[in-house]
Amino acid sequence: MKAATTLKWVTGGMEAFLAIPFLGGLTVMGLGYSPLTLMLILHIITLVFSVREGQKFHGSILGIIASCLGWVFLLGWILHTITAIILMFDAFSSGRKEKRMEV
Repeated sequence: MKAATTLKWVTGGMEAFLAIPFLGGLTVMGLGYSPLTLMLILHIITLVFSVREGQKFHGSILGIIASCLGWVFLLGWILHTITAIILMFDAFSSGRKEKRMEV
């Protein structure tokens, strides 16, 4: 599995956790909004690897936007949810393409 695919699974899972109502918000606020900074860094790293490996990178761009606007009530929840779905879908489709190329 390529690094970009693995990073998409990781960031997608973390975004899904942040999208859990109340729990994600409490985690972000309880840790002083540092999870949003961590996610921003991870999305930028994922974007770099995705571009290098020629994979789709729109999920990482949306993740960067979600990290920057995640502090806004309800908007953050919507963005984290959409980003998690897109990243997981991208990771799944990238993994399938990699398996087809191996055969």
